[in-house]
Amino acid sequence: MEFPLLIVTLLLSFTIIRATFSYFVLGHPNFLPPGPKPLPIIGSLHLLGHQPHQSLAKLAKTHGPIMSLKLGQITTLVISSASAAKEVLQKQDLAFSSQRSIPNALHAQHHYEYSISFMPISTQWRILRKILNSNISSGRSLDSSEYLRSEKVKELVALCQKAGLSNDYVDIGRVTFKTSLNLISNIVFSKDLTDPNEDSGKEFKELVGNIMLEAGRPNLVDFFPGLRMIDPQGVRRRMNRHFKKILGVFEELINERLGSESRFKKDDVLDMCLKINKDNPHELSRLQIKMLFLDTFVAGSDTTSNTIEWAMTELLRNPHIMVKAKKELANVFGKGNMVKEDDVLRLPYLSCIVKETLRLHPPVPFLLPRKIGNEVKLNEYTIPKGTQVLVNAWAIGRDPSIWKDSQEFRPERFLSSLVDVQGQDFESIPFGGGRRICPGMPLALRMIPLVLSSLLHNFDWNLDTKIQPKSLDLTERFGITIQKANPLYVVPIPLN
Repeated sequence: MEFPLLIVTLLLSFTIIRATFSYFVLGHPNFLPPGPKPLPIIGSLHLLGHQPHQSLAKLAKTHGPIMSLKLGQITTLVISSASAAKEVLQKQDLAFSSQRSIPNALHAQHHYEYSISFMPISTQWRILRKILNSNISSGRSLDSSEYLRSEKVKELVALCQKAGLSNDYVDIGRVTFKTSLNLISNIVFSKDLTDPNEDSGKEFKELVGNIMLEAGRPNLVDFFPGLRMIDPQGVRRRMNRHFKKILGVFEELINERLGSESRFKKDDVLDMCLKINKDNPHELSRLQIKMLFLDTFVAGSDTTSNTIEWAMTELLRNPHIMVKAKKELANVFGKGNMVKEDDVLRLPYLSCIVKETLRLHPPVPFLLPRKIGNEVKLNEYTIPKGTQVLVNAWAIGRDPSIWKDSQEFRPERFLSSLVDVQGQDFESIPFGGGRRICPGMPLALRMIPLVLSSLLHNFDWNLDTKIQPKSLDLTERFGITIQKANPLYVVPIPLN
C-alpha cells in the first residue's frame, strides 16, 4: 500500500510544481481569447460545477462566445455562438477536426484507437465512415430498412397498448430505448437483442447510460495527465468493465454467425463486415468490427431514446402543443390508422416539434471534444497546438440573440424559420457539422418523428395525478449525452 501512495504523492508534487511554475513564471498566454483568470494548479476547474454545459454557457456571457480556460493543465477553447461554430465546423473544419481530445475513460479496452468517433481522420477513419454510410445511413439503406422501423414501432405500440389496458405506467425512455436498440440490432445482426415484451432491455440501457456518464463526467486524469497511470477516480476501470460486457455480447453474435450454416447469407451489416474481414483482415480486423458496433449501438440507441423522452416531456408540460400535434396527425392519418413513415413528411408541425426538442435538448451538449493539431488563427486569436476545443451546442441552441424566448418550448418558431438541424445552419447543431458530423443523423431523423408520431396518434397520456404539467421535472443528468435525471413515467390511454 505504501509504494502506490508514494507514486501518487510524487506525481501530485510534480504536477503542482509544474503548474505553479507555468502560472507565475510563464504567465497566461496573451494570444488566447479572454476567459476567467485561472487559479494556481486547478485553473478554472472549480467553475465547472455539476452541469458544465450550463456553467460554461453562463461564463460565456461574461467572457464572450470564444472563450479560453485553463482546466487543470489543459488549455481549453469553448465555442458558444453560431458564428464561431461556423468558423470551427465549416470554414476551418480541417484544422479543427483532424484530431480528438480523448477522455481517459475511452482508453479502456483501447477503444479510442478503434472508435470512428475518436480516431484521427485517416484512411482507416474513411473506411469505417464509408461502411456506416453505405450500410446504415445512405438513402438506399434507409429505404430498404423502412420495413424494420415499421415493425419495431408496431411492437412499441403493442407494448403501450398492453400497459394502457392494465392502467400501468410506461417508462418512455426505457421502452423507446428497446425499440431503438432492436432496430439497430436487426440492421446489424438481423435479430432482436432484447425481448420487446419483457423488461430484458433494462440492464443494457443502464450499461449504455453508465458508459455515457463515465465518458462525460469530469475526471481528474483528463485535467492532470500525469495521473493517468493511477486512475484515482476509477473511471477507466469501471469503463473497462462496461466495455467488456458489450464486446462480449458482440463476440458471441459473431461466433454464432461464423458457426451457422447461413454464414454470409443474412445480407446485413455483420455479413458485410465479415466479408471485408475475410478478404482483407488488415483493412477491417475482428476487433475493429466489434468496436464499430460498440459505437453504433451506444450512440444510436441512447441518443434517439433520449430525444424522444425529452420531446414527450415537453409535450406533457405544454398540453396545447400536444393537442395541436394530435390534430395534425388525425387530419393526415385518420382515426385508428397506423402512422406510415412516407407520410411523416406531411406533418410540418411534428417536424417543428422535433427540431425544437433538438434545439433545447441536443443529444450531446458539447460536441465531442476536438484537439488542435497545429497552431491556428481564429478571428483575431492564435490558438496553440494541443488546445482542447469544446463546442457548446446546448448554449448555442439557447442563445437569446438568435432565439426569441430561447428557454421556452415553442415549435411554432420553426414554421417560419429556414434553420434546419442537419449541420448546415449553425444556430442549432444537435448532430454537429463538417467532416465529424454524426453518421447516425439520417437514421435518427427518420426514427425520431416516426416513433413520436406513433405514440401521439395512438394514445392519450396521463401523468400521475399529483404532478401538474408545468411542474414536470426537467433536471438534466450530465454525461457525453444529456439524459433526463428522473425517468418519465406516464400511463398510455389507447384511442382505438
